[in-house]
Amino acid sequence: MVFSSNLFLFYFLPLALLIYYVAHLALPQRGKHFLLALASYVFYGWANPLFCVLMFATTLTNYLSGLWMTGQFQKGAWTEPLPLLERGGPRGRSQKLALLVAVLGSLLPLAFFKYFNFGLDSWNALMHAMGADAAVYENFLRITLPLGISFYSFQALSYSIDVFRGDARAVRSLTDFGCYVSMFPQLVAGPIVRYQDVADQIERRTHTFEKFSRGVLFVALGLTKKILLADPCGKVADTCFGAGALKALEAWYGAVAYSFQIYFDFSAYSDMAIGLGLMMGFMFAKNFNSPYLSQSITEFWQRWHLSLSHWLRDNLYFPLGGNRKGPGRTYVNLMMVMLLGGLWHGASWNFVIWGGIHGGMLAVERLQGKDSFYRRLPAGLRIAATFLLVCIAWVFFRAPDLPAATRYCGALIGLGSSSAGASLVGGQVWTLYHGLTVLVAGCVVWGGVQTWDFTKRVSWVRAVSILALFALALVMLAATRFHPFIYFIF
Repeated sequence: MVFSSNLFLFYFLPLALLIYYVAHLALPQRGKHFLLALASYVFYGWANPLFCVLMFATTLTNYLSGLWMTGQFQKGAWTEPLPLLERGGPRGRSQKLALLVAVLGSLLPLAFFKYFNFGLDSWNALMHAMGADAAVYENFLRITLPLGISFYSFQALSYSIDVFRGDARAVRSLTDFGCYVSMFPQLVAGPIVRYQDVADQIERRTHTFEKFSRGVLFVALGLTKKILLADPCGKVADTCFGAGALKALEAWYGAVAYSFQIYFDFSAYSDMAIGLGLMMGFMFAKNFNSPYLSQSITEFWQRWHLSLSHWLRDNLYFPLGGNRKGPGRTYVNLMMVMLLGGLWHGASWNFVIWGGIHGGMLAVERLQGKDSFYRRLPAGLRIAATFLLVCIAWVFFRAPDLPAATRYCGALIGLGSSSAGASLVGGQVWTLYHGLTVLVAGCVVWGGVQTWDFTKRVSWVRAVSILALFALALVMLAATRFHPFIYFIF
């Protein structure tokens, strides 16, 4: 089920909120969480009910692992208060084994479903190149990627890691934990909500008119960004990236349009997720902070997809040693984290290259320090240089395969075709509607206010303006059939 659909907006969401608030008034906390988890499983299983089985298995594995590492399976322990493990204290073999089970139980299904096809295709390509066609498996097995598996796997695993480190108590109620993992606002495309950040809210939280109304505005602005900005920019990007022949100007236009599309599309989903959480009393953390205002790639990753950046930093970069084991190891760690971050996004060499570009730039910036090659530029040029680098990296993120990405990069430097077909592409994308949309998108990117800040204090004029844009977005939504979010495929 998609947030940007009539089914969700006019049927599922009103019914889910009605059931939730009736349960809030009539049932204890656990009953409310059970109904919220049930609604979330309906939301997630709408496309394929079998996906719910995999999510429940991941949930159950981490739930049992949390109880295991806190000694809840020992005789008499179930009647005692749940302990909080000593932060930084020693861990026994049983506790380490419980964490290992959680890690394997979360990451092995993710690896299988997400990377089996990629591994098979890479093997076949290698065998073809070596002339060993007999070792090729053309029709061996093909795996369907479950929606949102990357997000809920990391989220469930964050619970086990937080319990192991002593950052959060284990939870005894499977209903409460299942609600945390499956909560439909952030289930399919994030943000990745760490357990320690919402543990207290699961136990107790407030439901106020201010929270609910701010949540409505988050949802309204999110849908507006998705329908009025992300999707039109996506039309330009799809045309340019799908063209067989492309001139340099149109290639840059398409790259910039995709940069705007992916930002507005993903931040729109995050806005809607945060808003839906607010409507049910939850406060999720900010996931974007004007990333295209960054003056370096390092700063970009302090502003873009914050929940993933923090997860990779805390659970991969720091355990690898961070910057505590010398400069050389630091650069290796940065590259490794970004390469794995690229693979997390998708099973393709394009994503590995995308991660490698960012990892390489992070290493170069750390190596150069204050003498970084573009830190000597004025602030505006630093922002422009960073955006240029991000745009080039996005080409590998967007292109369907490596040869297509290579051709597109060639078009960026004028090596594309100047045929009549290339001129036809220009006629399709240089329209008044698309041009104005990309221009407005740029104005919002570099001059607008983040949704998080914009909704803190809302006047009647601002509220009416938001709702008017929301109504326009609904009209546009009704005029077309399907508006999937980009990050659904990750």
